[in-house]
Amino acid sequence: MNVLTTTINTTATTFTTCLIAFNHFNLINSVNHLTKPAILIFPKQILDCVKSTQPIIYSLLMKKQLKIALGAAMLAASVISYSFIVNKANFLAVVPTEAGLVSGVKSGEITAYKGIPFAAPPVGDLRWKAPQTAKHWDGVRKCTAFSASAMQAKPVPFMVYTSEFLIPEAPISEDCLYLNVWTGAKTKTDKRAVFVWIYGGGFTSGGTACPIYDGEAMAKKGIVFVSINYRVGAFGFLAHPELTKEADGKASGNYALLDQIAALKWVKRNIAAFGGDPGNVTIGGQSAGSMSVNCLVASPLTKGLFNRAVAESGSLVAKNPLLASNTLQSAEEQGSKLAEKAGAKTLAEMRAMPAEEVMKKFQGRFAPIADGYVLPESVADIFAANKQNHVALITGWNYDEFGGQSKNKEEFKKWAETQYGADAETFLKHFPAGTDEQAKESQDKLARDQIFAVAGFKWAALQSKYANSPVYVYNFDRKVPAEGDMKKYGAFHTAEVPYMLDNLKFLNNRPFEPADRALAKLMSGYWVNFIKTGNPNGAGLPEWPKYNTTNYKIKTFDAKSTTETLPDKEGLAFLLSKTEK
Repeated sequence: MNVLTTTINTTATTFTTCLIAFNHFNLINSVNHLTKPAILIFPKQILDCVKSTQPIIYSLLMKKQLKIALGAAMLAASVISYSFIVNKANFLAVVPTEAGLVSGVKSGEITAYKGIPFAAPPVGDLRWKAPQTAKHWDGVRKCTAFSASAMQAKPVPFMVYTSEFLIPEAPISEDCLYLNVWTGAKTKTDKRAVFVWIYGGGFTSGGTACPIYDGEAMAKKGIVFVSINYRVGAFGFLAHPELTKEADGKASGNYALLDQIAALKWVKRNIAAFGGDPGNVTIGGQSAGSMSVNCLVASPLTKGLFNRAVAESGSLVAKNPLLASNTLQSAEEQGSKLAEKAGAKTLAEMRAMPAEEVMKKFQGRFAPIADGYVLPESVADIFAANKQNHVALITGWNYDEFGGQSKNKEEFKKWAETQYGADAETFLKHFPAGTDEQAKESQDKLARDQIFAVAGFKWAALQSKYANSPVYVYNFDRKVPAEGDMKKYGAFHTAEVPYMLDNLKFLNNRPFEPADRALAKLMSGYWVNFIKTGNPNGAGLPEWPKYNTTNYKIKTFDAKSTTETLPDKEGLAFLLSKTEK
């Protein structure tokens, strides 16, 4: 009995944690039925928890020595009342999800759970299928490290994008459908607002393990931060007539978007256990992640899954020179040609190919598809017909983004005449070429506007029509401090993300100034307010007015942030008029 007493004394916390994880279980009822077999008293998940953490107690339970094992454990656990345990103890030590129990890593006041499965691995016969339900696991799953990133090329630093902007070199795998949760909730009834982050990467790369996407800083501000993986490239967007036939009316190709939707459904069903509010969810993303947000706002499949959206540098409501507008037919034709070229005659042969071989043989430009299911029409047409989900929105773009071509002033003027004909003079008023230097600046601005700003400009205009979906527009103009050749990139594509997430500490070799830390505090403050309430404004923050097509007021984020009329709105309107033709 001494050995048992010692075991129980040292394991009371663990056993109590098992009980907390399933606080719906009635302790008093358990004590009244100690003579019954354990399997009839406790839910299977509690027994799994005890088996994996305390085998001695589990053995006693299975041998029906219940009054010894349970009586001593209950005595140790009853030092404080049951309701106090449930509501005040560290309920985040072990958290129940629909597929099993998970534990994470505590850092100060925040607990992070990394690599929680939200769907089954999309491998083998599940390659190029909608995400399936994650398999149940026994015991407590330790979610202490990021999962594999989606199948893609090995990350290699380029331009301004050093390691903190890239996924780790390993692991990279098709088995990638996992998400991460950061929470500082004090009780499971906190009902904290939830922010679901969707990474960018041109729909061909990216992952949640990029250092700048860390969620701890935002969780410290009182929200639950979630980041989700999704399939990219051919694995995320390959359409094929046989895949469409197999899907039985649910089309083929938009697996990446279906992954994102599956993750949002997981949040709806499970986030309350982490202290989050499933009825107060904001989705956000940058670049391809922003375009994904645009698609999710447009899709009828996401109704009721989120309340508001953040879209940074990306939208599909206007034509994008880098991304073709795909119909299901065109996407199926592309898929058929790629399969034929790869020598795969059947779906079975396509699915039997090693992932590395798929990457080599199924190359192309992949993006969301107007498939008639996830997206019944093009995103542009859905918004034009006012069929989108009406949610509040923050959207904007960066001053420099990627940069453009380098024609001299004469070459640029000739290009303008060829491209715009009788409207070339109007074009050159907005994008002047008086000198070679000015021509270069205009080309950089043109690239930014055509790829990012025009679509954001149009989305904001459409959004501002409706009182139930207010929109707040920003420009990020801060030229991120740098040394040497890195200075030329200025307010580059993705530069706003570590400011918005208050993650400047992850950026390498940046001589930040006090103004940068103040800007990160300002931006993350606006974003957190928006995530909580749908309005970025709050105590201690300068007013950020709603955007409309009367005043065109935006927030410009820089070393000194201001509210101003949207710069170059006439130039954006001109480009949009040409894009719509």
